[in-house]
Amino acid sequence: MTLASAPARALRIGPIDLDVPVVLAPMAGITNTAFRLLCREYGAGLYVSEMITSRALVERNDTTMRLIRHHESETPRSIQLYGVDPKTIAEAVRIIVAEDHADHVDLNFGCPVPKVTRKGGGAALPWKTGLFAEIVDQAVKAAGDIPLTVKMRKGIDADHLTFLDAGRAAEDAGAAAVALHARTASEFYSGHADWNAIGELKQAVTSIPVLGNGDIWSADDAVRMMAETDCDGVVVGRGCLGRPWLFGDLAAAFGAESRPVDATLGFVADAFRRHAQLLVEFLEDEDHGCRDIRKHVAWYFKGYPVGSDVRTGLATAQSLAHIDDLLGQLDRDAPYPGADAEGQRGRAGRPKRPALPDKWLDSRDVAGDTGEMLRGAEIENSGG
Repeated sequence: MTLASAPARALRIGPIDLDVPVVLAPMAGITNTAFRLLCREYGAGLYVSEMITSRALVERNDTTMRLIRHHESETPRSIQLYGVDPKTIAEAVRIIVAEDHADHVDLNFGCPVPKVTRKGGGAALPWKTGLFAEIVDQAVKAAGDIPLTVKMRKGIDADHLTFLDAGRAAEDAGAAAVALHARTASEFYSGHADWNAIGELKQAVTSIPVLGNGDIWSADDAVRMMAETDCDGVVVGRGCLGRPWLFGDLAAAFGAESRPVDATLGFVADAFRRHAQLLVEFLEDEDHGCRDIRKHVAWYFKGYPVGSDVRTGLATAQSLAHIDDLLGQLDRDAPYPGADAEGQRGRAGRPKRPALPDKWLDSRDVAGDTGEMLRGAEIENSGG
């Protein structure tokens, strides 16, 4: 692994000062308390919760209320909300503030999943400029002194870009920062992120930080993104899957103290085991925790000499003792495999025509019974 370095840079989001300009992207089923704690053990930055549906929070859904809890060691605490109704989102923000659930709230306008966009939610919503501005405005007012930020995509597709209008609207509404995943909804997670768009947004939004997201697989990528776009910070998603120590690499690259990592197979095995233990503690159930770690197996051991029998065993393990037995079979001295462990991880998919409500693109205003349809978009899903 080669690590580029950049001049020491901090990031200020409202009253929150971060030693390094790095944010963990919300990922459904991934960025729970266990994973956030693990990432913090390696590096520094802002670590955001899984995406929380605003309606579920207002209705105090049991699972949602558990997901917004933070470990006592987590600071600053960050929650991302998803929603389509200004009043519901504002009420969710008020609950977070009044009950002291977080120090920072982020709004998700980046979800490209068809069952969300076909009802006008996620990455489709900023097309309706008035609705987008009203949501951000009401959420900012509800947040009070707590900084509220916005995460979005470039737009629906190449012919229907929204990021510059949305960025300026968020800035005008009082958002503390904006983050851009430099892909459209139609691109999903395919191809290459358009870092030039991040630079364009940075030129258009001048009074608050602009953060870049997309294709940060290493600390070198983060340094290069900031140099090429002049953005104020980076948001890291899929690049840290199975590699929570990436946040240590990022901290070192941006001038913070961080111990160097020798990612031998033994080191990776220990990180995997630590992750499993934290999941068991977070979920308060060993079987559940061991089932949840299964999806991380391929990411942790990408490129390493781990036989199919051990991989299969880890992907079906039901206890920490079973995981220990399997990890004990590995050659702990096996070195970092280089290029075989690098590059893309997580979902990619292919470009696809976005699923949208009927006549959604005919106007940038909300009309008719669209409001009722939008409320149907408030469902649990992955976003970004």
